[in-house]
Amino acid sequence: MEETEYRGHVVVLPYPSQGHINPLLQFAKRLASKGVKATIATTRYTLKSICTANVGVEPISDGFDESGFAQAKNVDLFLKSFKANGSRTLSELIQKFQDSGSPVSCVVYDSFLPWALDVAKQHGIYGAPFFTNSATVTHIFCLIHHGKLPLPLKLETTPLLIPGLPPLNSPDLPSFLKLPESYPAYLAMKLSQFSNLDMADWIFSNTFEELEAEEARSISKLWPAKLIGPMVPAAYLDGRIEDDKGYGASLWEPLSDDYVKWLETKPPKSVAYVSFGSMVSLTLEEMEEIAWGLKGSGLNFLWVVKESEQDKLPDGFMDSTKEKGLIVTWCNQLEMLENQAIGCFVTHCGWNSTLEGLSLGVPMVGVPKWADQLTDAKFVEEIWGVGLRAKEDDKGVVRKEELVMCLKEVMEGERSQQIKKNASKWRELAKKAVSEGGSSDKNINEFVQHLVQKDRQ
Repeated sequence: MEETEYRGHVVVLPYPSQGHINPLLQFAKRLASKGVKATIATTRYTLKSICTANVGVEPISDGFDESGFAQAKNVDLFLKSFKANGSRTLSELIQKFQDSGSPVSCVVYDSFLPWALDVAKQHGIYGAPFFTNSATVTHIFCLIHHGKLPLPLKLETTPLLIPGLPPLNSPDLPSFLKLPESYPAYLAMKLSQFSNLDMADWIFSNTFEELEAEEARSISKLWPAKLIGPMVPAAYLDGRIEDDKGYGASLWEPLSDDYVKWLETKPPKSVAYVSFGSMVSLTLEEMEEIAWGLKGSGLNFLWVVKESEQDKLPDGFMDSTKEKGLIVTWCNQLEMLENQAIGCFVTHCGWNSTLEGLSLGVPMVGVPKWADQLTDAKFVEEIWGVGLRAKEDDKGVVRKEELVMCLKEVMEGERSQQIKKNASKWRELAKKAVSEGGSSDKNINEFVQHLVQKDRQ
């Protein structure tokens, strides 16, 4: 094989949860496809779950090598341990490559881990945070960090008006901005993302100009980000990375792919795919309402319910929905969204799932639970017009009647044609952004070019 031109070496450091590993690993693959040497530095516990062509994988330590966060059981303890052990082992990794033919030229790190920038600077190399939320959500936290938006937010009567963002009402905002003491460690982590940004050489964000240009531009003095998303495997977008049908990381083992055979028996666009992501845990009451809502809709459905949650399903539910429904403990979400039988995605509206729904052109019903999911759900319905947000009652529960109404409206109702049209439009725009000459592609190429020039100096 002929020697390829060395175009720099980027170490990519994700926060060790599925929703953070996926987009950062995808970015590493994009860089590798452009001739950059890319290495994922991940915690020892997640190491064995990552396997992808053309990207190296190296271990670092968060101090809990047996089972990561589950072993720590406390956010504050985990983050402190990760900072101490991660800084040391990331430094050792950079040192290891220093004397090889491919010294590290840049660390691209999850914005939840700002200490990685300090490590990069100690070694005299570039550092760049990668933000895994929407530009809108990042915009809000950036203003809070800079003292331009005081907490707690009081929004009983009037919406929050921020230049560059649509008016945001109380249900559209992360709940802990109204009750900052409810998740102190999480809020501190969100704000620490901005603590040393003035030292960063680039800032990357997993969104794209067509989707959030104004939301990003209006905060660019404080957060001058390069929009490089959507970081979704290339097979579903531009196809320019060979055999790129999955992220290449799974912290969960698939049990079987019987669901694919089941879907083959269903008519096109007739199935509601239901998944609330890897982190969301529903209460017994919420679970029952979703279950009876799915049954009451009369639609075909495929619902991902983790093994640990299955005892929350109502008695007799699985038997009574055998004809119409299938419950699985795991599935490949991208494969699912691409399947022609799927007509709607019932989602918690985490940012990765939202981007996947947009990138694959699938109409959505948002059932957000907390954090940025609430803001993402507003955009799904009101700004991008690709679905509906299911409304909660006074107890914060989406009732079965509400879910039935949303499913019917998105799949069959008056608005369904417009929603489907909008979903197709966003699919094309997502594809265009990462295709050759697209807005995100240009931003990635500029970064690569800079690494090449630096390497030649």
